[in-house]
Amino acid sequence: MHADGTAKLRSLLEAYAERKAKTQQSATASDVEGERRRRAGGDILRTVVRPVLEEVLAQLRIAGHDASTRDHTDRDDAYPSVALSFTPRAANTPDALSSAIIFRYDPRRGIVVQRDVKPSPRRAKAVTLTGDRSGTMGIDVVSTSWVVTKTLDFIEAVLKAN
Repeated sequence: MHADGTAKLRSLLEAYAERKAKTQQSATASDVEGERRRRAGGDILRTVVRPVLEEVLAQLRIAGHDASTRDHTDRDDAYPSVALSFTPRAANTPDALSSAIIFRYDPRRGIVVQRDVKPSPRRAKAVTLTGDRSGTMGIDVVSTSWVVTKTLDFIEAVLKAN
């Protein structure tokens, strides 16, 4: 890069740094409370929801199905979430698509359950339940039985669709 290009880049970066320094805000009480609630939501997902999904994952794999879990409870750049992906495998559904159930923290709603059920492309009747929300629960009342119910409803919907 030429000297004049380097000088221009430096001036742009300095102007940006000055502008950001002027607009820096100190954390307000609501920011601190929001962060505390986000972390509490992540803890619930990690301690209540994740063990249920791991147990279901093990049972699905024992039965010969493809399944995996994702845990995004420690990320600072997004709301916490835990997910189970499930692809049924059987002789009559060799080309089934992967479906997912996602439990995520939402600051306005608590723990939100979203599922994406994808039927096999070979299925004569195209049934799609893509992206439906199957439940919402406050973070202080999430229970293992609620997670089990939502997860079993999801597994049943995937098996019916395939």
